[in-house]
Amino acid sequence: MTPNQIETDLHPRMASVAYFSMEIALHAEIPTYSGGLGVLAGDTLRSAADLQLPMVAVSLLHRKGYFRQTLDPQGNQSESPETWDPVVHLEHLPVTAVVLVEGRHVEIGVWRYAVRGVSGHVVPVYLLDTCSSVNSPFDAALTDCLYGGDDHYRLCQEAVLGIGGCLILEKLGYEQIKSFHMNEGHSALLGLALLEREMEAAAPNTSAANAIDIVRRRCVFTTHTPVPAGNDRFSVDLARQVLGQARISLLAETDSFHDGVLNMTYLALRFAHYVNGVGMHHGEVSRGMFPNYPIRAITNGVHAVSWTAPSFQELYDRHIPEWRRDNLYLRYVLGISLAEIATAHGRAKQAMLSALQERTGTSLDPNVLTIGFARRAATYKRLELLFSDPERLKRMARDVGPMQIVYGGKAHPRDEGGKEEIRRVFSAASALHDAIKVVFVENYDLRWAQLLTSGTDLWLNTPQHPQEASGTSGMKAALNGVPSLSVMDGWWVEGHIQGVTGWSIGKDEPSGDVNEELASLYDALERIILPLYYGGPDSYTTIRRFAIALNGAFFNTQRMMAQYVVNAYAAQSWRDDAG
Repeated sequence: MTPNQIETDLHPRMASVAYFSMEIALHAEIPTYSGGLGVLAGDTLRSAADLQLPMVAVSLLHRKGYFRQTLDPQGNQSESPETWDPVVHLEHLPVTAVVLVEGRHVEIGVWRYAVRGVSGHVVPVYLLDTCSSVNSPFDAALTDCLYGGDDHYRLCQEAVLGIGGCLILEKLGYEQIKSFHMNEGHSALLGLALLEREMEAAAPNTSAANAIDIVRRRCVFTTHTPVPAGNDRFSVDLARQVLGQARISLLAETDSFHDGVLNMTYLALRFAHYVNGVGMHHGEVSRGMFPNYPIRAITNGVHAVSWTAPSFQELYDRHIPEWRRDNLYLRYVLGISLAEIATAHGRAKQAMLSALQERTGTSLDPNVLTIGFARRAATYKRLELLFSDPERLKRMARDVGPMQIVYGGKAHPRDEGGKEEIRRVFSAASALHDAIKVVFVENYDLRWAQLLTSGTDLWLNTPQHPQEASGTSGMKAALNGVPSLSVMDGWWVEGHIQGVTGWSIGKDEPSGDVNEELASLYDALERIILPLYYGGPDSYTTIRRFAIALNGAFFNTQRMMAQYVVNAYAAQSWRDDAG
């Protein structure tokens, strides 16, 4: 593709959908994400580019990343900045905008990253940057740290993202946007920015209620989590301090406060005509949380090509070359021999074990059942649940078959509960070291996520029901023939077929009884999974193949984006405009 073709692809007249997200995982060397939300955003844009959708994205630059995790021998986490050089990976654009924050004029610069699809189509991502000599030191640092600082810092960041992002798109010439997609409530101030512009352009007597109806027809909101961390709340006094009295009055006129605070989830709900959860079960949970709003569901997915190990990519290319262009073709993995599936997995497993040896110095056995558990370290994820009965685990390993376990994940710097989860895993690993090897990957990132989800033999997920909105790590594993053992929550409610795509922990309707869950978890390992892995390798490989064909073919962002086009975006209007 020539530079002229690239510029044509990036031209503002081409874009009809603007996707706003506080974090986006664009590349392993660009630390602008913290976990599942950002990884999902990156996969969304990659599939949008593959499908040649007329989309543009907006996020923050995060010059110091999320953080670099360091773990001591006891599992105590410490954090340091994850510094990187935008010049190496991004294109700086000669465009600035000014947003009013706490009465100060904050200058925003912008960098561009081009997400290129399988056909060469580009979805441009604009990363906002306040690091300017004209800004105060505080304002210049607003785009430094993802989820850093206190509520004051966070609300200022969200003003830069939502209000500043809207201004930057205008400065770049994006005048044909028909759908603004808010990925989680962090970007909800986008609705306020659009409302201000609508009222400025409207007739003098136009009410805020009429204007908000116009804005709502242009906005889509995806809520990702039923836990407080995903639902930002700010006091009215802080909101007034950051946004100014005029904006507070406008928000009050549009009934955008809830329980006396500025709740960003409710703000996004108020400004969106289409709202969705990220799984069918999560849609039900969200309707219970927000009963006054019609909340639909579009189940998350993962970008199939990005998360499939090289050995499986080669296998799929040989047998079903259409899979890159159309992920539904993964269904025809059912026609690939078990021997070839087993060989591809063996190569993926060896790649993971070699990387672990190099990183940690620990040598794991390629012939031993390897369990993977890697995700953001938060209390509701229950990292340590597997180790609740270490003596039974030892008996299993001795009497039924050996096992080894690989962990990964970061706790938010202010999440003491999540940090304690990591320490408990380290403590359990120490207690089990004579019977079961446990490895914890420090500073888990995109590269390690790809290695672990493709190289393990079983993917474990033990969230506290009903707090798992979706969970996408098990979807990545499925693409590589790794079945899941999971609590019936999030995506697994849809992806689970007992003994076919994996196994459940507990009942279809979890009771919340931890002892019941533990009994189910241990029984599955001891009576089903370990005997099958060691006693019926072809049967286990058959489950691998079904995981790919049934889950990999469906739980991908290509299918997900097609659903957003049909259900959420003004699809027909931009098809008509494009001719």
